Amino acid sequence: MENVLRPLIVVGGSVVLTLVIGWAVDQMMRRIDERHSETPLWGLLRRARIPFQVVLLTAFLRGSYDQARIFPSHSSVIGQTLTLVLIGFTAWLMVRIAAAIVETSYARYASAHRDPARLRRVRTQVSLIMRVVTAIVGVVAIAAMLFTFPAMRAAGASLLASAGILGIVAGVAAQSTLSNLFAGLQIAFGDMVRLGDVVVVDGEWGTVDEITLTFLTVRTWDERRITMPVSYFTSKPFENWSRGGVQMTGTIFLHVDHSAPLEGMRERLRDILRECPAWDGRHYDLTVTDSTPTTMELRALVTAKDPDDLWTVRVTVREHLLRWLTEHHPYALPRVNTADAILPPGSLPDGSAPRTNRGRIHAPPRSDRAP
Repeated sequence: MENVLRPLIVVGGSVVLTLVIGWAVDQMMRRIDERHSETPLWGLLRRARIPFQVVLLTAFLRGSYDQARIFPSHSSVIGQTLTLVLIGFTAWLMVRIAAAIVETSYARYASAHRDPARLRRVRTQVSLIMRVVTAIVGVVAIAAMLFTFPAMRAAGASLLASAGILGIVAGVAAQSTLSNLFAGLQIAFGDMVRLGDVVVVDGEWGTVDEITLTFLTVRTWDERRITMPVSYFTSKPFENWSRGGVQMTGTIFLHVDHSAPLEGMRERLRDILRECPAWDGRHYDLTVTDSTPTTMELRALVTAKDPDDLWTVRVTVREHLLRWLTEHHPYALPRVNTADAILPPGSLPDGSAPRTNRGRIHAPPRSDRAP
């Protein structure tokens, strides 16, 4: 009877004690969260209740397993398994707690500052800090798991003895990975590029969607994802349209006939911009920038508060200006000259100018032409 009751008491007591402690801690954090709604810390900590309960249960079972006397012939294997589970869920719990602290710090910073550029910079740093913390905790947890095996302890000692040689070999082999790792840290704390920045990379326009320690993802306007190593942004030039502010000035080029009504087009541009919600009202202009034998080039300048609105303003102005010219001034659109060709005097054998008829050149008759 004792052999049956002892395992039930030990295992059942561990489970009941875990559930009671877990429920009590969860209720306490819920009440604290309701009282302190200005900070999300306690609500975020509640997300760690599952690894917390597993850590409690595993710790209770690991500590009382010898008294339970369950499968004594496999006690070493079961004890080793419980230790591994305890280490793994402890690492998960530490990551959840660190994420709650970091997210709370960012939330407080975001509530105190309204600068979008600064918030994107801090958000980028917070994301990379969490990735670094997760990587460190994961490596430490794996190392702790490995060192629970007796055979790995001897291997660990030999590895530490030859750490210098192994470090050199690993550094040479992982040169690209290490360069990307340090480039990621440089991007995070050097404020070169941030989450949400609008960049132009290799002729592709897009928004920075994700930054990790090794790669960066740019989401283009057509929903494509361009993934590239972070070392690219520390070794090659790129355009960052969000750097130093998001307000931008854009251009629209039009080719029209020399007879185009410039003053009317300027007034129409003003009316189009007044009806366009994406225009920020800072500035607009329409000037002649070039001239060819058949057309002249017009450049319209417009402004917007960010790159997305600038794109909307540019396409709206181009569409409405062309439609206005087509409906009210069709003569101002580019045309191809189809006038009759006239050759200079002396181009015919008798020295006279050719006669023209609907663009066709007629030479005078020759008496020696064969019948």
